Amino acid sequence: MQVGQEKIVVLGTGGTIAGLATSAADSRDYLAAQKPVAELMTGLAAPSGFALLSEQVAQIDSKDMDLAVWRKLLQRCVHWLAQADVQGLVITHGTDTLEETAFLLQTVLAPRKPVVLTCAMRPANAADADGPQNLRDALAVAATAGAQGVLAVCAGRILGALDVQKVHSSRLDAFSAGEAGDIGRVQQGRVERQRDWPQPRVPQEMLLEVLLTAPALPRVEIVLSHAAACGATVDALVDPAVATRYGAPPVRGLVLAGTGGGTVHHELEAALRRAQAAGVRVLRSTRCADGFLQPRPNEEFPVAAGLSPVKARLALMLELLR
Repeated sequence: MQVGQEKIVVLGTGGTIAGLATSAADSRDYLAAQKPVAELMTGLAAPSGFALLSEQVAQIDSKDMDLAVWRKLLQRCVHWLAQADVQGLVITHGTDTLEETAFLLQTVLAPRKPVVLTCAMRPANAADADGPQNLRDALAVAATAGAQGVLAVCAGRILGALDVQKVHSSRLDAFSAGEAGDIGRVQQGRVERQRDWPQPRVPQEMLLEVLLTAPALPRVEIVLSHAAACGATVDALVDPAVATRYGAPPVRGLVLAGTGGGTVHHELEAALRRAQAAGVRVLRSTRCADGFLQPRPNEEFPVAAGLSPVKARLALMLELLR
């Protein structure tokens, strides 16, 4: 590495991209988060003019993502983004909760440099592993002049943190940005942008400080509306006695994943009213993968505009943390 050369830093957190299968011929049976990030980078060429550094932040299956890992990841992102010779960051991550981590990083950091999350649907030792190409594409995006904000790169697609959503359980092209559309594509190492990068904002420094020191995140649960729904689920969730019995913190917020345009079964609606009357915040989203709920005047349950249920949950947790 030459003195003064710009760097791209790759932060490893585990996931399928770092997973190992029992047999390379059959990658369905595998363990996530087995290979260190430094090994994932073996043989990968740095984008022209850049040096690569790597750091292992965590080594977990992303289904088990928690506050402790998010805190450490935030701290390392803040550290590296502050370095004048760092052009951008790449984060290797599991697909299961990638959209939540991306949303958290964009909301709290809103970086002026690119922070690119990438992943894989097949483990690292699969005969047809997709991780190496995804990592190459992510490096290409991180090296792009003018790139900024938190992004996800998978199967050649560049998606914004606020829009990205896992929509397929097994396909290599497992993510979508819905009606917002892709930011661009990576083809043979070339970045082709189709719309603007995520816009930077003033970082939420006070929120970051609280997030890094709070003993826990406020408890917010997601409730799904469906045919023949029963309000007892909501009543149990917000019952302090139930929380105490299981040693859990009280529920401070609920996100409704409503049907269609955010509608809700009448029994569930009555239970949500009871919860709201007891001081529990209620936000409304939709269980539909595409489409946006439009806020309406004087609505009983405010809309989490443009956010999926899992992102609405995170947004409410952060709001309650302020």
